Amino acid sequence: MPTFDDRSGGFPRGLELLHDPGLNKGTAFTAAEREALGLQGLLPPRISTQQQQVDHVIYNVRRKPNPLEKYLYLIGLQDRNEQLFYKALVDHLEELSPLVYTPTVGLACQEYSHLYRRPRGITLTRYDRGRIKEALLNWPHRKVRVIVVTDGERILGLGDLGSNGMGIPVGKLSLYTACAGIDPAACLPVMIDVGTNNNELWSDPQYIGLPEPRLEGEEYDTLIDEFMEAAGDVFPRVMIQLEDFGNRNAFRLLDRYRDRYCMFDDDIQGTAGVTLAGLYSALRIIKGKITEQRIVFLGAGEAALGIGNLVASAMIRQGLAEEEALGRCWFVDSKGLIVAGREDLNLHKRRFAHDFPFHRTLAEVVEAVRPTTLIGASGQPAAFGPEILEAMARLNERPIIFALSNPTSRAECTAEDAYRHTQGRAVFAGGSPFPKVEMNGQTFVPGQANNVYIFPGVGLGVMASEATRVTDEMFAAAAKCLDEQVSKDDLEQGRIFPSLARIRDVSAAIALAVAKVAFAGKLTAMKEPSNLPGYIKSLMYDPVYSSYVPVKKHG
Repeated sequence: MPTFDDRSGGFPRGLELLHDPGLNKGTAFTAAEREALGLQGLLPPRISTQQQQVDHVIYNVRRKPNPLEKYLYLIGLQDRNEQLFYKALVDHLEELSPLVYTPTVGLACQEYSHLYRRPRGITLTRYDRGRIKEALLNWPHRKVRVIVVTDGERILGLGDLGSNGMGIPVGKLSLYTACAGIDPAACLPVMIDVGTNNNELWSDPQYIGLPEPRLEGEEYDTLIDEFMEAAGDVFPRVMIQLEDFGNRNAFRLLDRYRDRYCMFDDDIQGTAGVTLAGLYSALRIIKGKITEQRIVFLGAGEAALGIGNLVASAMIRQGLAEEEALGRCWFVDSKGLIVAGREDLNLHKRRFAHDFPFHRTLAEVVEAVRPTTLIGASGQPAAFGPEILEAMARLNERPIIFALSNPTSRAECTAEDAYRHTQGRAVFAGGSPFPKVEMNGQTFVPGQANNVYIFPGVGLGVMASEATRVTDEMFAAAAKCLDEQVSKDDLEQGRIFPSLARIRDVSAAIALAVAKVAFAGKLTAMKEPSNLPGYIKSLMYDPVYSSYVPVKKHG
C-alpha cells in the first residue's frame, strides 16, 4: 500500500496528482485523501467507488455513436486515469478489446494523424542516428520489460501507414497489461519512422510522420541495429516484439536478431501459435489428427509462412518425416500455387514448393489439392467466395475454415458465409470477432484466432523466467497450452478458443508453460522458484486502487 508523508513533498499533490495517469483516482479519492493531498475543491464532492467509475465508463462507451468515437473515449481515459482504464478493460474485455485493438485500431491508425492529441511512447527516425540510446533514456521508466516496435510498413491488412502505425504498439501493450497483468510502467511502445511509400500521406498536411521515401538497404539496417543494441543497453531485461514490419524485412530481421536478443515477431510467431492452437481444438471437434491434414494457405507472407512452419514442426513432433510434413502444407501467393517449377520464389517460400502442376486460381488449387483445411492470411476480402466454400464442403464432412486477415473489412469471408455455404458444417475462426450466427434453428459461435491469446502469456512467461531468448518451442508450448484451456462446453458450441473473459487465467497458464521451456532449456540464469505458478501470479498487475495512507511524522 503506497504511503506518503504529507509534509515531505515527495508525493504528488493537488493538480499534479490529478494529472498523473498512473496515480490519479479521480472521484474515487476519499475525503481523507482529498484533505491530505491538497485536493479540496479540485474534484466534485460526491465520492465514487472504482466499480461505480467503471459503470460510468461503460455507460459512456455505449453512448458513443461509432467504434472510432468509442476508441477515442477509451484512449482519453487511459491518458487521464490508467488504473480505471485497465479495470474497465479487464472487467469488460470481450466488449472493449475490439475497440482498443482489432478491428477498430485499424481505422484508428488510418486516422491517427488527424486524431493526434498527445505523444505516447518513443518515436525514432534516421535523424536520431548515433543518439538513439540518448532518446531512449528520455523515457521516464527504467524498468521496461516489454517493447513493441513497428516501422509501420504493413499495418494489419491495410499496408504502409508510416508513422500512423503507432496505434498498433500502443494497442498491443494495452493488451499485455489487461490480459497478462504486465505493469503498464514496464511497457514501452516504439515507432521507428523510416519514411513511407504511401504518397497519399506525403500530401496530407495533417500527417505527423516523415514525408519522405522509406529507408532501404544498409542505412535501414544500421538504424534498426542501433535501436536493438540501445534498447538492450537501456533496459537490460527487456523483451522486444516486432510488429507489422513488411514482408521484405520481417523474416530477415527475425533471423538477424533472434539469437542475439530476447525478441520475437508477433506476425510470424504469435499468429502461428494461435492458429496452431485453433487447429488443435478444431481437430478435437472433428476427431481428426494433425498429421492427416492437408492445408491450403491463401497468402504466403510472414503470417502464413509462420503458421506453416509451426504446423509442420507440430506434425514432425507427432511422427511425420520433415518432407511429408512440409508436403501437407500448400501455399497460394499473388501469382498462384507455390510449386517447384517456379523461379520467382524466395528462400522461405521455396521450403514449401512441391513437385506438382502449377494452378493459378484458388478454386483450381482447392480442386487439385483437396485440402481438409483452408487458412486465409492474404488481406484479400471475400477471397473465400461461395464457390470455394461449397467446394470445401463437398470435399470434407467438416471443413476447417480460418479467415484470419484483419481488420474485418479484409477478412477472406465472414462467419455467416462460412456456415451458410457449408450447410453449417464448417469449423470456423476469424482474425477479427464475428457475431453468433443463427441458422436452421442452430446457433454457431465463431472462434477468433486473436494473437491476444498468445503474446501476453508468452511475454509474462519470459518476464517471470528472465529468459534471454524467445524460441519457437515456447510458441509451440503456448499453442498446446491454449488448446488445453478450451473446454468441452466450448467445443460443443463450435468455439475453438476460450472466452476472453478467462484471458488472465489463460495467460497465466501459458506463462507457466513458457517459463518451463525457459528453465528446461537453460535459457535463463534465474533459479526456478519452488512455486512457479504462484510466483507468476504474484507478478501480475491488478488495476485496483490502493489507499494513499498518510504517514505522520514523529517528534
